[in-house]
Amino acid sequence: MKAIRFDRTGGPEVLKLEDIELPPPAAGQVRVRHGAIGVNFIDTYHRSGLYQVPLPSGLGLEAAGTVEALGEGVTSLKIGDRIGYCTGPIGAYAEANNVPAGRAVKLPDGISDEVAAAAMLKGMTAAYLLKRTYPVQRGQTIVFHSAAGGVGLIACQWAKHLGATVIGTVGSDDKVELAKRNGCAHVLNTRTEDWVKRVREITGGEGVPVVYDSVGKETWNGSLDCLAVRGMMVSFGNSSGAVPPFEPAILSAKGSLYLTRPTLFHYTRTREELQQTANELFAVIESGAVKLSINQRFKLADARAAHEALHSRATTGATVLLP
Repeated sequence: MKAIRFDRTGGPEVLKLEDIELPPPAAGQVRVRHGAIGVNFIDTYHRSGLYQVPLPSGLGLEAAGTVEALGEGVTSLKIGDRIGYCTGPIGAYAEANNVPAGRAVKLPDGISDEVAAAAMLKGMTAAYLLKRTYPVQRGQTIVFHSAAGGVGLIACQWAKHLGATVIGTVGSDDKVELAKRNGCAHVLNTRTEDWVKRVREITGGEGVPVVYDSVGKETWNGSLDCLAVRGMMVSFGNSSGAVPPFEPAILSAKGSLYLTRPTLFHYTRTREELQQTANELFAVIESGAVKLSINQRFKLADARAAHEALHSRATTGATVLLP
């Protein structure tokens, strides 16, 4: 089968399309023939070496398709089932993959392979952020960075559905209207505005109870300054680079703040948590409360171009690879 591989860390140029042999699924695994593959910022961290993986390696954590073979002992799925997965194993950038049956979820009839591959990792991230890390309450005002990105477009719609007023941030003026159409009551350009001052103005000087920040280095200090007393900083990504070292005392100086650095895996550790989170996501999509935007489609062979587009910050919504 065809698969994207890399044998050294670096930029998008290290990605290569190769012919590889996929062994039969091991005990507890299923082989899924991919219909669509999700592209996520965490893939760039694996490729660049920010998050280290043994080399040589495949890439990608998320895909959807059809079960075509069962490993020994698998009874929860059958050949022909449509499934999606988004917590690995690494190797989704391929025509097929062997995955643990316990980490796959069945797809409802109303959720296509493309929607599942585009939505599961980003949408389940939105689910745990908004409903578990800091449970958003009706009437609250929140800040969500990268509001026009893959997670942002889902999360901002969902937060509005939960009754929150969303202040979204974007990195360019051409993304402002997109963010407004997808749940944001206010949209601030972090490159051209004093966005911290604007957040304080919008909240009558109080600040917000929570900031969801996947940008990292560029927005770190400003995000802390947006928070109300005892507010929570939810740092869940590093698209602009890793947050530099800091003294914990800064959290007390700025209002006895809370800080968490969550990951999806720790919120979906059990089969029950995984299925519950997926069900919540599929329900809001099928209800129409969250509409998915798949704005970039690339062939599997063009994974390098997909990563170049991500780094340019020119992408909006979700990006998928098609085998």
